[in-house]
Amino acid sequence: MSPVYLWIVAGTILCLVEVIFPVDFVAVVMGLSAVATAGVALLVPGSFALQSLFWLGLSVLSIILLRRFLPRPSRKSILQDAVEGQCLTAILPGETGRVLYEGNSWRAECQDPDVAIAVDEKVYVVGRSGNTLLVYPANALPGRSDIQHPNF
Repeated sequence: MSPVYLWIVAGTILCLVEVIFPVDFVAVVMGLSAVATAGVALLVPGSFALQSLFWLGLSVLSIILLRRFLPRPSRKSILQDAVEGQCLTAILPGETGRVLYEGNSWRAECQDPDVAIAVDEKVYVVGRSGNTLLVYPANALPGRSDIQHPNF
């Protein structure tokens, strides 16, 4: 089999791999580099080792240059669907406890370090510090219906 056909087949396979297993266009770029290498191999016949180095260099350079134009993944927190939770363990002033929030148990601490929160008390999630939710007891905010989604 001629190296030109080998590069075309390899490029086609790499492009199809991207369709089946999306990997941020890396496989497509490598596939297009393989097709470009086939064109170079057709015009300038040489050793397969040199063609491989050309393909590798073109792939790496293309990936580096094209990354600038791809949208960056959003790092927004998934903790924006609800603002209410329920205290699973008592949260003593200045300490952490557990809160049931969006169906999962989260480590939490009270936003106000002087306030204690009892077990089964309704809380509002007002922020986040790493993997720890910052909460405030609902009974400390009587009549507060203006609680908005937290900005994480």
